[in-house]
Amino acid sequence: MPLNIDYVNLLIDFTKAYGTKIFSALVVLIVGYFVGRWIGKVFDKTLRSRQLEPPVRILLVRIAHITILLFALLLAVQNLGIEIMPIVAGLGVAGVGIGLAMQGVLSNAMAGLTIIFSKPYRVGEYIELLGVYGEVISIDLFSTTLMHADRSLVIVPNRKIVGEILHNYGSIRQCDFSVGIAYSADVKRAIEVINEILKSNELILREPVPIVGVATLADSSIQIAVRPWAAVKNYGAVQSAIYQEIINRFRSLQIEIPYPQQEIRILRKSL
Repeated sequence: MPLNIDYVNLLIDFTKAYGTKIFSALVVLIVGYFVGRWIGKVFDKTLRSRQLEPPVRILLVRIAHITILLFALLLAVQNLGIEIMPIVAGLGVAGVGIGLAMQGVLSNAMAGLTIIFSKPYRVGEYIELLGVYGEVISIDLFSTTLMHADRSLVIVPNRKIVGEILHNYGSIRQCDFSVGIAYSADVKRAIEVINEILKSNELILREPVPIVGVATLADSSIQIAVRPWAAVKNYGAVQSAIYQEIINRFRSLQIEIPYPQQEIRILRKSL
């Protein structure tokens, strides 16, 4: 025989019994969310005023926000009349299982904390490791993002970075290129012209002082090393600009840039 269930009365009874608790729990969650956001903004503003590193600042703000949300969640659960301790114990057991299943993620997080607090590199610096290189544009908890000169991105998991050999160029890089002049050319004058070009270029840093001098004596030319310093963001543009200006000035001053030459002698055996 089918049962006649009065759903309306059941809903009314449920509302009378638990409506106030559910409403108060929702209010606690909503208030906790907005309070967490407000505290996060205030905390972020305070850390900015102390000029804290962006990765450390972001991490601390997130921790503060999540802590407030968890506290609000516990209060909401308690308002519903649910015992908190069994939930905490259950979460502890579940946390062990989740930790075993997410070893890679957790190792990235621990490596991220190591990088954030030890500061082997910072945002804006140029680094090279594991066969990849680029400008550091972000340091997150799980990965570090590098940008190449062609604007492509390389995302490196933090656990791959910690413990590896890291080459940190800093925020400036030394350009390394050369120009060849003929053996008959005035070497001293050529070096003076190159120094004038470097001084007139706004992308070249005044400190450290650029290095210009004879590098090698090649088969067809005297190779002059040109090693100025530039900011990481200007590194790609410097080389083409300097080469173009050297060509223009050398042509106007008739300083010869020779082609590769080989002298071939044919010896005939006399009869």
